[in-house]
Amino acid sequence: MTHITVFFQRCFLPYVSQLGRERFHKSQHFDYSNGVPMMVGSEKPGIGGDVLVGQKIKPIHSVYPKGQGSDLPSWVAFDKQALCFEAYFQEAVPEAQDEKHRIRKCNIYFFLEDDTVQVVEPAYKNSGIPQGTLIRRHRIPLPPPDDDQFYNVFHFNINQQMVLYSRTFTVTNCDCFTKNFLTRLGVHVNDPTTAPEDPYTNLRQQKNMNPFRPYEKRDTLKQFLELDCKVLRFYCLWDNTESTIREPRQLILHYYLADDTIEILEVVPPNSGRDRVPKFLRRSKLPKVKQCIVLFRAVQEEFYKDCDLIVGGEVNVLGRRVILADCDNFTKDYYRSKYGIEDFTPVHYKAPVAPKPRRFVPPYNGFGSEEDSLSSCLSLQPKPPYTLKYLCLNVLIFRAKMVTANPVDRARVFIISFYLSDDSISVFERPQRNSGVIGGKFLERGRVKKPGQAVFKSEPSEYFKAQDLYVGATLCLNNKNFQLLHADEYTLSYMEKHDEEVGKDTKEGCSFPMVGFSITSLFSMVISIAG
Repeated sequence: MTHITVFFQRCFLPYVSQLGRERFHKSQHFDYSNGVPMMVGSEKPGIGGDVLVGQKIKPIHSVYPKGQGSDLPSWVAFDKQALCFEAYFQEAVPEAQDEKHRIRKCNIYFFLEDDTVQVVEPAYKNSGIPQGTLIRRHRIPLPPPDDDQFYNVFHFNINQQMVLYSRTFTVTNCDCFTKNFLTRLGVHVNDPTTAPEDPYTNLRQQKNMNPFRPYEKRDTLKQFLELDCKVLRFYCLWDNTESTIREPRQLILHYYLADDTIEILEVVPPNSGRDRVPKFLRRSKLPKVKQCIVLFRAVQEEFYKDCDLIVGGEVNVLGRRVILADCDNFTKDYYRSKYGIEDFTPVHYKAPVAPKPRRFVPPYNGFGSEEDSLSSCLSLQPKPPYTLKYLCLNVLIFRAKMVTANPVDRARVFIISFYLSDDSISVFERPQRNSGVIGGKFLERGRVKKPGQAVFKSEPSEYFKAQDLYVGATLCLNNKNFQLLHADEYTLSYMEKHDEEVGKDTKEGCSFPMVGFSITSLFSMVISIAG
């Protein structure tokens, strides 16, 4: 009999309980919330809307009363609108000697668009407590047993307590927008109240009222704005006669007018044997005397000002005697305009500079040109001699013959080219038929010395220049005498344009235009022609 009853209950009792029911639909996944289609949460009722075992269904209707107004959804109508409340909560501090509890003030924000709540604690300087967002923005459920519902706008009011996650907050005040919004909803807003004082905060304020080193507070902003980047410079001497190494030390003192600080740098001469340090005294306020301690407290100090610095005076730099020997022009103008000082007689402390020994140029050794040998004496990495690139294409061409008693050599024809860029000379011989002499390059391009000069000597050699070449002149090139007979049209025109620079001794006895000038004059002439 028992087995038959159990079988009947399992098979036919569910159908018996559905007798007379008209709704057998399954709960849908989508619904309308504030006029907007959206997905329903995971908690859905059973078939026909019956609540399942242990399930709590939140009400679908809104807590706000329906009346005349816009049909827009809340996230559109109340976008970027929030209610702001001032509150505090009391936090216990166990195992502390100076305090038993703390009063922590915070702000509670209620966002009207989605009924979310955020709690933020303002950060206080040197509080030692992690502050900021205490409760992030989300919907906060009510305390048990109503934890199936959430906080809405009607749960907030001034001078009342509210529990947010087991922490009791007391609302003390709100802003004007929050007060007007609650009044329009028909909520009676209570009178604001004040938060109790934090005992530990009062204790810290009392300690700060009596500082160990009471300095007079001054407004230095005006001084900084007017005198920023203005520095007085003094050239000083450290009288180091009391030490074992009695040697004067040169210093540079910088006085910054923006904040009355002093910086001292040391001038280390080359090959002095000392290490170069960054600063002799870092930038700071320089006390007139050493700091003295009286009853474990520092007394009021006196620092150097701009009125204490004068040329010829002394400065006590932490026990070191420093003499102000001279100053720059800006410092002199500053003391003339502000203090009316006109006497800036410097203190002579520098030894006279020893004259540099004369450097003798060694004689030419015969390797390479004289310019290359001289460059190796001037520097370890010789540089090629400078040439005028503007005159690279200016070449004076002459036709010459060899002055000799040999009839064969007298019949030979030579072309002498003089390059104005580097005063070099090249000689080319015209080939002639049945002459018995092979023509071609007779002299490689290069500078040619004048005859009668020694090869090894310390004085600079003299080379042929442009004023030495003219029609009718005789040149000795490598122990061969050449007489200049003719010149081309370019050479003649060029010599006619610069006829005013020819020397008198060169013009005598010559019926052709001649030229006498140096490389420097050529350079100036080329610049004038190009201009």
